[in-house]
Amino acid sequence: MHFTSEQRLDDGVLEREFTLGEIPGILWTPTSASAPAPLILLGHPGGLHKMYPRLVARARHAAAEGFAAATIELPGSGERPRWPAAEQARADLRRALEAGEPVDDEIIDALILPLVEQAAPEWRGALDVVLSLPEIGGPVGYSGGVISLGIRLAVVEPRISAAVLFAGSFVPRAMFEEARQVTIPLHVLLQWDDEGNDRQAALDLFDALGTKEKTLHANLGGHTGVPQFAGDAAAQFLTRHLK
Repeated sequence: MHFTSEQRLDDGVLEREFTLGEIPGILWTPTSASAPAPLILLGHPGGLHKMYPRLVARARHAAAEGFAAATIELPGSGERPRWPAAEQARADLRRALEAGEPVDDEIIDALILPLVEQAAPEWRGALDVVLSLPEIGGPVGYSGGVISLGIRLAVVEPRISAAVLFAGSFVPRAMFEEARQVTIPLHVLLQWDDEGNDRQAALDLFDALGTKEKTLHANLGGHTGVPQFAGDAAAQFLTRHLK
């Protein structure tokens, strides 16, 4: 890990940008912590600069509860090298949505499956490095999207104790079988009127999740309209399971 910048936010949170090889990321730590802080991995749909306002708001909320938070850029997003196949899949997805046509499995698989295959090991590698810092301890939670990446990490990463999953991205059929292998507590956020999400697929995925402790928190509104009380409930879920 190579730290590239550092700033103290006005609420006392220390924000440090870093790189892991070619992968940029951001780490937020509460400066008031007297012991190594539990960690929340902040998932997102890609584009750290574009997503920064929402990510830093979530990180500040986490820090107020005594958590550190970290995130990294997704493959093919932000300043990372382009993925021609993924960009073609995105273009096919946009055309289908603009035409009001169903999004077929081939497009979804081409867009999501390669992303999960590359991103999951990268997030696990970032977790290795972040947990080696003296100010960071366990346990670890995951919060955010892409939901298929969150499911993969919940299955393969034993250090993640609980997860908040954002149901706002298309899900390959192959991920439904993987979802049945999840055993950690889950809190799933679903925006009922999300224009870019297949609501029935999200409900089917929730049904497929194998854990014995899962909560679905559904609210009216579009993709970015998650109400504050829903975010607060998700934060309370992580506090309950990680402290």
